[in-house]
Amino acid sequence: MRFSTKAIRVGQQPDPTTGSIIVPVYQTVNFTFQDVGRPHAYEYSRSANPTRTALEQCLAALEEARFGLAFSSGMAAVDGVLSLLRPGDHVVSAEHIYGGTFRLFEQVYRPRGVSFTYVDGTRPQAFAKAMQPATKLVWVETPANPLLQLVDVRAVAKIAHEHGVKLVADNTFPSPYFQRPLTQGADIVMHSTTKYVSGHSDVIGGAVVTSDERLYEAIKFYQNAAGAVPGTWDCWLSLRGLKTLAVRMKQHEANAQAVAEFLDKHPKVQETIYPGLPSHPQHELAKAQMDGFGAIVTFRLNGGVEQVRQFVKGLKLFLFAESLGGVESLACHPSTMSHATLTPEERQRIGITDGTIRLSVGIEDVEDLIEDLDQALAAC
Repeated sequence: MRFSTKAIRVGQQPDPTTGSIIVPVYQTVNFTFQDVGRPHAYEYSRSANPTRTALEQCLAALEEARFGLAFSSGMAAVDGVLSLLRPGDHVVSAEHIYGGTFRLFEQVYRPRGVSFTYVDGTRPQAFAKAMQPATKLVWVETPANPLLQLVDVRAVAKIAHEHGVKLVADNTFPSPYFQRPLTQGADIVMHSTTKYVSGHSDVIGGAVVTSDERLYEAIKFYQNAAGAVPGTWDCWLSLRGLKTLAVRMKQHEANAQAVAEFLDKHPKVQETIYPGLPSHPQHELAKAQMDGFGAIVTFRLNGGVEQVRQFVKGLKLFLFAESLGGVESLACHPSTMSHATLTPEERQRIGITDGTIRLSVGIEDVEDLIEDLDQALAAC
């Protein structure tokens, strides 16, 4: 089966009892046992639930993985992967990652005895130089939040595997429609399914997928033991979102390309960052590694926070809000929102200026979006 067919059909067979073509919301905690020590297929919904199973199977299929695990949020999924680590272990991470991931690394896992080294993710050899005997994971996010740097997954996977290290890729921004890192050598892929997978800004969720049975069993054990699982209604909403992932991503990308080209020529915009622009330093890698360029466009204004404030006040269609990936267009100020957990020095070091704005380009009529940006820029 091809992508759209898998998104609509995998794990979603008609209900055997009623013939319903939509997977039911199995809103139950308990399942009866056949006899002492003999459960039916399910026992307790923290451990597994039929609605969640359908979502996990579908996500795995879309990422071309053997196994999928759903979590209650993207950060719960990150934590599920990090549960593989023990005190004394070491992680090499690209320095350009989501602020919440950085916070979990530094404020939760470093105090537990796990160490982290951050490198320029655009340079594969930087990962090789940072390897230590205790290194257990390499962590990458590509394209990265919010400056859209790319990691050469194949090159970094080769380096990681030469050192006996597992590669983890955060694939939230492109979604499995535009990129499938497992096919390029990654060992684990995680998502904030809150974003494009669900796609409607109405559910929080996360996912981990892998084809390594040992890794799957270890993370699944933690999923059950820690219990950060999504409710069945959240799973159902995410599964519904997956059905339209392909058509949504096509429109997201078309709109984002047009918005990026508009901003790239605007006199008030200092810099426009989008992998689909030839000016992006990794445009060729994006064409080789991805099936499309995604829906996030980042740009910089010269005037810092005050100019950003004026720009945001001028917006009428773009909503000023955190998160991304919904059908509606959003504007985010990373310095005070997604990456506020970083110190000013840390943000400066990785290039997040006070004038940086991240757009999550939705699927509205693109002419309306460009007109909105044009008038907001005129106001600042």
